[in-house]
Amino acid sequence: MSGESFGSTGPLPRSRRAAPRHRLILAGLLVGAAAGVTCNLLWPGAPWLDWLVVNIAQPIGQLFLRTLFMIVVPLVFVSLALGVAGLGDVRRLGRIGARTMGIFLFTTALATTLGLLLVNGIRPGAALDPGVKAALLAEYAEPAAEKVQAAAEGGLSLRTVVNLVPQNPVRAAADGDMLPLIFFALVFGVALTRIPASSAAPVLRLLEGVSQAVMALIGLAMRLAPLGVAALVFAVTARFGYGLLQSLGLYVSVVILGLAIHQFVAIPLLARLLAGTDPRSFFSRARAPMVTAFSTSSSNATLPTTMRTAEREFGVPPEISGFVLPLGATMNMNGTALFEGVTVLFLAQVFGIQLSLPTQVLVLGLTIVTAIGAAGVPSGSIPLLVIALEAVGVPGQSIGLILGVDRLLDMARTVPNVTGDLLTSLIVARQEGYQPAAHIAPAITVDVRVPMPGELPAAAPVATSVVNEQEVVVDH
Repeated sequence: MSGESFGSTGPLPRSRRAAPRHRLILAGLLVGAAAGVTCNLLWPGAPWLDWLVVNIAQPIGQLFLRTLFMIVVPLVFVSLALGVAGLGDVRRLGRIGARTMGIFLFTTALATTLGLLLVNGIRPGAALDPGVKAALLAEYAEPAAEKVQAAAEGGLSLRTVVNLVPQNPVRAAADGDMLPLIFFALVFGVALTRIPASSAAPVLRLLEGVSQAVMALIGLAMRLAPLGVAALVFAVTARFGYGLLQSLGLYVSVVILGLAIHQFVAIPLLARLLAGTDPRSFFSRARAPMVTAFSTSSSNATLPTTMRTAEREFGVPPEISGFVLPLGATMNMNGTALFEGVTVLFLAQVFGIQLSLPTQVLVLGLTIVTAIGAAGVPSGSIPLLVIALEAVGVPGQSIGLILGVDRLLDMARTVPNVTGDLLTSLIVARQEGYQPAAHIAPAITVDVRVPMPGELPAAAPVATSVVNEQEVVVDH
């Protein structure tokens, strides 16, 4: 095991054609936002603007989102199965799993605590005008009722735990039910370590071939990213309107302030202390997943980009990234937990409900649990947020107050969700003794971990090379 800090060697060399993709995605984000805000200011509510959003911007954005979601199910299954099989030892799997879950819980609790401190100090709910409250509740009564109904049908219970074991893994994959799919992939990977190597080898070769094909699909999907991101952001900003934002400005400000502190203070500090990575280098190399997360509002849709970044930019071994990141996209929701904590207390303040310290501790626990159970899709946390509200005596229908601004906040909170996943993969890799090789011709990352005494050797490492933005996998 090397004593050198993981990720401390600086960014790996990249081809000249790889860098502009990040800039194009960021440019698409800025152009879409500027165009949307301008149209909203100059022609608010214009019929032609609604037509443009509905018939042009939204379809283009949905095509990009669907292309990413198309990749998620095969990516999650092959990544987890290969990651678990590559660990080679059930005991090592348990150790890495425990470390991963420990980091997930710690960062989520940290984010939630930060949100609760801010909302208690600023008290945005006490400043909301009663007339605005009544108008918002009336305007969003129907979607709020739908969210309450969804919470009643899919609430947390013992049945939720039972449903983690899928009766039909293929159906779970077809329905996009990620937790049962993750469970099956983990068990399948463990099973591959329990059968003779000669029997497991052809299955592993098949999974590796599928993995390479999925990576090629990711490369194709990301070519659509600049246009897709511009369309998605334009659709939101063109229809959002400043009136609604003005009404809930203090609440929105508290949420975004909390997300910003967690993203740009807590995460860099943890990157320095636990991952041994320079914060500036970390953010520089994490630009692509951060921009994709903001524009898609989906941890699952960003997962392909996050995995490519972890392996290419940070040198995280595939068996670590393939285990940690798919779990994180479903279970590690730092930004969502902060948002839920702030929202529960904000709505309690609006309705004049005083929450004692023990009740706020309950809120902390509920937001951590519901954030773990939230779907990694746009607004996937809202039905579970209703559960947390009703558990502390706040009316579930009050969710209608914040539905109008949820799209903007969803975009913002997805960024720390995804950044937290990436950070966790770096921390776990460092704790497992991995170290990326620096300055190897172009963008090749090599697993150099030495097995501990008495530990079974892991599967043969895979080196990843970037050549004209096409990923080539070389088996050693």
